[in-house]
Amino acid sequence: MRMKGVRSLREMTRLLDSDPRLRKLCLIKTGEAAYSRSVLSRFIRKVGEDNLTRIIDEKVVKLLKRNDAKDVDAVLDASFIKAWSTRHPLDNKKGYSDEEARVGRAGRTFGLGYKLHLSIDSQTMLPLTCAFASANQNEKKHSLNMLEKTKLILKRSAATLRSVIADSQYSDGKLRSAVDEAVIPYPTNQKRGVRDILRVDKKFRTYGPEDQKNEYHKRPHIEAVYSFLKTQYSLAINKVRGLRNVASYALYSLLCLVLNREAAENIGRPEKAVSPTFFNT
Repeated sequence: MRMKGVRSLREMTRLLDSDPRLRKLCLIKTGEAAYSRSVLSRFIRKVGEDNLTRIIDEKVVKLLKRNDAKDVDAVLDASFIKAWSTRHPLDNKKGYSDEEARVGRAGRTFGLGYKLHLSIDSQTMLPLTCAFASANQNEKKHSLNMLEKTKLILKRSAATLRSVIADSQYSDGKLRSAVDEAVIPYPTNQKRGVRDILRVDKKFRTYGPEDQKNEYHKRPHIEAVYSFLKTQYSLAINKVRGLRNVASYALYSLLCLVLNREAAENIGRPEKAVSPTFFNT
């Protein structure tokens, strides 16, 4: 469903009835009835957020070991997921049919929804760990937890965290002190008058030490990952309500991203690991 952009279980059941390739992938024999909508719905609920997270973690550790990852630069960022709801008529800050959704930053504007917090390997663009929260929660609130989970994944794969790269929303003393190198620009209200530190202006021009500027230029890799998730793996067409359901929905999209890399490496075409359209034909 995520790879094909299928928007509903009802549409999926119709495809399973008519598409021989999908029937083969789902191990449905000739003449056998396809899975019903209720079966697919129960399956999604039964797998759940925790099991999906464990599956993705195992895949990520395996891929890191296969690539012999040693020193990893992790990029942190969050992206907005639009809620499948309107705002509550009596409280403009929360959802009506989705009571857990909250109004928060959505790019340069505000929207009702959730945020996917993601940590990736800057070299391979492989997602290392993730977290989910309402859109009104600031990135700093989840940064330390994301960092600890990232370190745990890298430890399981016999790799080490060399640096953390993030935008100024993550500029926090606790995060900076928790890593050997934090490539995070200081916002204008921090370290005023101090020179030779990393800063980024409104036109995304960087100032500061050359080594940190070069490292910070790896940050757009996570924007590409979010673009893949939303345009190729259906993250932008969320049709579920509630934080746990949205988390499960997003985790299936993340799993597609990880499986894309695994498939590319299995067939000896690692350059296709960041080419979602190569397998989605």
